[in-house]
Amino acid sequence: MLAWFLFLSITVSVVVYAVWVSPSRTFLFLNSISKSVKNIMGWGNIYRRRMKVFTAALIIYLDYKAVQQRGKWTSKSKRNALWEKAHERNAKRVLSLIIKLEGLWVKLGQYLSTRADVLPEAYISLLKQLQDSLPPRPLKEVCRTIQKEFGKSMDDLFAEFVEKPLATASIAQVHRATLLNGQEVVVKVQHDGIKAIILEDLKNAKSIVNWIAWAEPQYDFNPMIDEWCKEAPKELDFDHEAENTRTVAANLGCKKSPGESYSSNRVNVLIPEVIQSTKSVLILEYMDGIRLNDTASLEAFGIDKQKIVEEITRAYAHQIYVDGFFNGDPHPGNFLVSKEAPHRPILLDFGLTKKLSSSLKHALAKMFLASAEGDHVALLSAFSEMGLRLRLDMPEQVMEITSVFFRSSTPATEAQQNLKSLAEQREKNMKAIQEKLQLNQKEVKRFNPVDAFPGDIVIFGRVLNLLRGLSSTMNVRIVYMDIMKPFAEAVLGNINKTPAANAQWIYNTPVHSDVETKLRQLLVELGNNDKILGIQVCAYKDGEVIIDTAAGVLGRYDPRPVQPDTLFSVFSATKGITAGMLHWLVDNGKLKLDENVANIWPEFRGNGKEHIKVHHILNHTSGLHNALADLRGENAFLMTEWDACLKLIEASQPETEPGKQQLYHYLSFGWLCGGIIEHASGKKFQEILEEALIRPLKIEGELYVGIPPGVEARLANLTLDTDDLKKLSEMRNRAEMPSTFQLNNISELAEYLPAFFNMLNVRRAIVPAANGHCSARALARYYAALADCGVVLPPHSSASNPPLGSHPHIPKFPSKKTDEKQKGKVDGGVKNERSDGRQNIYIRIEEDDDDEEKCSKSSRDTSKGGGPENKKGKIFSNPRVHEAFMGVGEYENMCLRDGVFGLGFRRLKSKDGDGSYSGFGHSGMGGSTGFCDVKNRFAMAVTLNKLSFGGVTAKIVELICSELNLPLPEGLSGSGDINRPLIN
Repeated sequence: MLAWFLFLSITVSVVVYAVWVSPSRTFLFLNSISKSVKNIMGWGNIYRRRMKVFTAALIIYLDYKAVQQRGKWTSKSKRNALWEKAHERNAKRVLSLIIKLEGLWVKLGQYLSTRADVLPEAYISLLKQLQDSLPPRPLKEVCRTIQKEFGKSMDDLFAEFVEKPLATASIAQVHRATLLNGQEVVVKVQHDGIKAIILEDLKNAKSIVNWIAWAEPQYDFNPMIDEWCKEAPKELDFDHEAENTRTVAANLGCKKSPGESYSSNRVNVLIPEVIQSTKSVLILEYMDGIRLNDTASLEAFGIDKQKIVEEITRAYAHQIYVDGFFNGDPHPGNFLVSKEAPHRPILLDFGLTKKLSSSLKHALAKMFLASAEGDHVALLSAFSEMGLRLRLDMPEQVMEITSVFFRSSTPATEAQQNLKSLAEQREKNMKAIQEKLQLNQKEVKRFNPVDAFPGDIVIFGRVLNLLRGLSSTMNVRIVYMDIMKPFAEAVLGNINKTPAANAQWIYNTPVHSDVETKLRQLLVELGNNDKILGIQVCAYKDGEVIIDTAAGVLGRYDPRPVQPDTLFSVFSATKGITAGMLHWLVDNGKLKLDENVANIWPEFRGNGKEHIKVHHILNHTSGLHNALADLRGENAFLMTEWDACLKLIEASQPETEPGKQQLYHYLSFGWLCGGIIEHASGKKFQEILEEALIRPLKIEGELYVGIPPGVEARLANLTLDTDDLKKLSEMRNRAEMPSTFQLNNISELAEYLPAFFNMLNVRRAIVPAANGHCSARALARYYAALADCGVVLPPHSSASNPPLGSHPHIPKFPSKKTDEKQKGKVDGGVKNERSDGRQNIYIRIEEDDDDEEKCSKSSRDTSKGGGPENKKGKIFSNPRVHEAFMGVGEYENMCLRDGVFGLGFRRLKSKDGDGSYSGFGHSGMGGSTGFCDVKNRFAMAVTLNKLSFGGVTAKIVELICSELNLPLPEGLSGSGDINRPLIN
């Protein structure tokens, strides 16, 4: 129950909190205030108001501390009654203080009166009278203000003026009246002298917040009070309020003419028409309505409270996300419900409004949708766009906090449990911060995770809290994610996602060839047909770049353009990269293709896996195709745990005899290869990736298996082509796929994959079968090098900007620890002990001209830009490495005859060819792909973020091959063949 005290003392006066945590500093501070105020204005009004706040807060503090101590010696049955009486006493004290102080403190009381989700009932029931039932100002004062503002007598203005006010609030009171023309109106009259009081209170609040920020850095409320100081004085100008009222009414379509069209997200609310205004008086159309706190009348009229609050929420969602102009003060006193059916909410009081820039409006919509979909990358992008900077990299906690921000409201009856769960969640998050930053208890209490807080979102946060409090007060449950989502989608749905709406849809890079010109025309056509969201295509011919195109946007709710260095999740296209790493270790003498995996990886031995060889893994014939099939559903996040997945592999059992049946190892392939790579090399997976491929190919920063922190701004967000998903019913099961990866499984995977792989903690995981992130130009350069027997080509096209390889590549990921036996170095290499007693000697290859002569003529043809001048320009020395990739020639006996896979790659035949294999590559779920045609020295890659079953990719491949007069590769073309989707 002490939580109530903490909440109250901070909100009533942060001074009390300061006394509690640092008494000496507090009294020094108050003493300095006292001296300065005496010097400037004697014992003036500001000082008297401060001392009233401090005295009341101290009494409340001591009362709750006494109750806390008594509660230790009281039975549980009596303890609740003890606290309830304390709440009643102190709620009366707070109300009495606020009524005496008026001004800004009434605004605070109004805010607290709406927070039935976090405050005890005693406070809510008493403070709600602050919404419109304050003691009225004298009629004489009211009439004097009206006559002064309009320069006319009351008789010259009104046929009738009702003396008793309809409502009295913090800044003004409202009277009913009749104009000379007979129109019924309400007259809102500002309290005399209230402006000076409000401005004084703002200064007081600012000084207290400044001191708290000095004494307790983790409680720096300066951005909030600064925003409040900027916006609150605007409420004192009723001409400003009149204009705001007209603007919101027009935005919400409250005055549309009969027959005028409405938007799909129309809201059904009423707003009074402005009749006349001055700085201190506002005359509005009279609307007969029921107050939200008048429960008896609401029930008598048969009004559905749930429906009313939902419509109010929709109205605010429209104001925030669609209009970017919203009322910042939605407490219950600012709403009525019309007595006439259909009963509609009446929105009042637009003194405090907030106008959002277009960019901030988009960022807030993105933040909401990212939270709704669990998209960490989009959430961090939204934070960046709105200027919110954090001091730590903990995306999971950030997502949790944001989800709490948009959580469903709870009825007041569940307030205590709700507060308890929020406190537990906060404690959990603080513990996570403490562990990550290795802080002690004192340090974590002083730690402020926010580095920069944009003042523009302060009022936005206040509105959400007030709406949540409103629904709790009305005892209804509002699911904000469902109600607000259509409005957030509407603002981001209008971004320029298609070429027809965006002249810059194709990113502005030079055209390298005539075929690239025709490709861009095709992309525009596909984009206008809503088949492309964001895409990159890069192709090499004879060692030179002939295509390097980026087009579209980063995500469904992210209008930033796809650029050449954008990183796409390429799913199973990652397998081609992982396979290349394993071949690199073979090429460097670290292991052999016909070696038993258990000799390299001792823990792998057992459960019938003793005879599984490396080539069985690469050829998808190990029998372990379903080894990690359970990594879905409840176990999905286990996929992000490297060591746990390796242990599952070690405990797995083959379902078929090694080498007898080829069944796609859709998940297990990556960890099987990853375990072999780490055990054979004695290094981490990421170290080998960088050493074998990234640095030699000069593709730093554009190819990762598991992204590092710092690249989030370049990530494309995944979405699903739902039209393609519907085509699954027309497809047939495929023999080369395991039982757990057939149509029903693929349908299930396709629906959750975008959301799952958009999560930042998943994107950061090392999943060697499915979690590659790369640009098309990096992937194409990889395959172009493989097409030339591993020859590293000259630098990528200088027309690309930023240049390929210009980003820093700093992977820092946990992986298997290096064994002590694997640390010995011999002759510039790495020496480690094998389970069979032999030694592995990793020698950096000294290449010579004889090896180059053994490779294909195409890779020596430097006149076409393909060959190196020395052997340091190669990543493979094996002259028959192509045969190894495709599983032909001397490697034929390592592959299942007529299987679709060679050794780690899908082998490709030319359509209408002689039946021989012409190339190899790998595609991923969704359509991203990379491949090469060895015979024609051609390589290309496609990366995209709108996941389909390969129709877009197939059309691109068909166009390019046709224009270059190249044979179409089977399996990567044939866009009309619904039964051969690109999923591996």
